[in-house]
Amino acid sequence: MGTVERHMFVDSALVNQAYEDTSLPIGLGQTISKPNVVARMIELLLGAPSLANKPADRLGRVLEIGTGCGYQAAVLSHVASEVYSIERLRGLHERARANLRPFRLATVHLLLGDGMVGYAKGAPYAGIIAAAGGEAVPEAWVAQLAVGGRIVAPTRSSTGGQALVVIDKTARGIERRVLEAVHFVPLKSGIA
Repeated sequence: MGTVERHMFVDSALVNQAYEDTSLPIGLGQTISKPNVVARMIELLLGAPSLANKPADRLGRVLEIGTGCGYQAAVLSHVASEVYSIERLRGLHERARANLRPFRLATVHLLLGDGMVGYAKGAPYAGIIAAAGGEAVPEAWVAQLAVGGRIVAPTRSSTGGQALVVIDKTARGIERRVLEAVHFVPLKSGIA
């Protein structure tokens, strides 16, 4: 988190707020997540069963749903061998591309597409992380997750809000845990 300069990913008018623990608007009705939420979700991703009892804390290939401005993809590039990041909004996809260009991250692949269907060509993934919350985790994501992999995503909670959900894919099947309440933009299908 300390190596990726968050101010490089926000509008110039918001640079003074870049390091506050708050979400900020990035255009098209979307936001950059609070730094502590990004850190928490990546920390959860690094707890995947496939990393248990391994000295390295580096994930293999990761799929990010909702590139936004590219900030989380940049952070993920420091803990994953490869990052596929998919964004449905063309304007944000282009913005993320421009934001990430100076970093020259050869292991980050930006995709314009429908995140709800994932990205089968890059599967299987050691981790899948979502920056938008839906009713439930799409089956496509579970199908594209490697055994030993983990999904970290916000979903609709029983109280009508959103909660962070962790799904581990083991040889025995799927294990799901509901964690703390969160607030993310809605997960939508299609490309706009």
